[in-house]
Amino acid sequence: MRGYFLVFMMLNHLTFTGGYLLVKFNHGELGYVQDAQGFVFLSGMLVGMVYARRMLKEGYAVGARQIRKRAMDIYRYAAGSLLVIMALGLVLTESATYWEPWLWQLASHDPFYAVASLLLVYQPTYMDILPQYIIYMLVAPPLVWLCVTGRWRWVVAFSAVLWVTVQLGLHYPLAGGIRALLDQVHEGRMLRTAFNVLGWQIVFMTGLVLGALTVTGQIDWKKAFARQGAAVLAWAALVLVLCFMGIRLGFTFKLMPEDMAEQIRSLDSRVEFSFIYLVNFMATGYLVAWTVIAGAEARHRIVRALGQGLRWIFSLSFLRLIGRHSLQVYAWHVIVIYLLKGVEHHYGPFNEWTKTAIALLAIASLAIPALYRERAGPFGFLQRGADASARRR
Repeated sequence: MRGYFLVFMMLNHLTFTGGYLLVKFNHGELGYVQDAQGFVFLSGMLVGMVYARRMLKEGYAVGARQIRKRAMDIYRYAAGSLLVIMALGLVLTESATYWEPWLWQLASHDPFYAVASLLLVYQPTYMDILPQYIIYMLVAPPLVWLCVTGRWRWVVAFSAVLWVTVQLGLHYPLAGGIRALLDQVHEGRMLRTAFNVLGWQIVFMTGLVLGALTVTGQIDWKKAFARQGAAVLAWAALVLVLCFMGIRLGFTFKLMPEDMAEQIRSLDSRVEFSFIYLVNFMATGYLVAWTVIAGAEARHRIVRALGQGLRWIFSLSFLRLIGRHSLQVYAWHVIVIYLLKGVEHHYGPFNEWTKTAIALLAIASLAIPALYRERAGPFGFLQRGADASARRR
């Protein structure tokens, strides 16, 4: 599924003057579940699955060391993509103009902001998921171990408490203190991020716990979804998903009564992963998981077709290819997005057909870093390199 989210990240991050039609065919237009949430959740789930298995076999120390090594790998790609963008900014004509909304002070090649970016404090647009991923990886070892040893409820409780503190604004003194400290180094907005790491951690930690419980045999998804109450919860999740869809479309088409809109806006903070995002994500996640695992074998013909259809989509060779190399593909997509911003600045605006063609080519280009790593041809997704890559992971 990581490949699926990477495709829609590319679509959502592409920007054209006047927008473009293809991006409207997007699950993000039908609610408050977006690609970043799915990407962070699946990353957490894989951390739980991979490193819980490692700790079971080789102990805590080996697993913890491997997690820290992975965090360093992620940092190398985060810093590498940043350095590529900064280098391109020095040679591309007028880059300070068309990248300024994304880079802010970094667009003017300020060395203080360059250092702050490499320290992950100042995060340019579209380079902000990997830094939070690194933080989660650094704190993950003892949390994975708690799950392995059956104490996963402590992880859930701690994550929930952190999320609640963010929703109540109790993190503001900490954020203010960090900003004041950074102002002592260089006056200006040195702390910049699109995600509140303490709010969004609930997505990653939920995935981590579920992944670890899956590997350790503490949860059997087929048995869990085969229970009678599981289908009832799926219907309840569907109702919630439809409610959020109605809310989103109400805002899109300006059909929402003002008093209701004001109430919903108070619950809508993507930066802090507020209530409306959490509930919509939980409902959608449960519904999709039930449909894929249990729905594909359901007696009802429509439900069975939906489940089998989702399985087919998520198992497409292209999506599996880029999903196997999600870190490298994500870093590649950042560079492509920035370069295409320059193309649009110099040669745009484009008509709708050209925008669509560029978007499709950008999506196809996601295979380049993946194929390079697997050393496979365009029709050899499952060659020896893919098998070796799968064994390494």
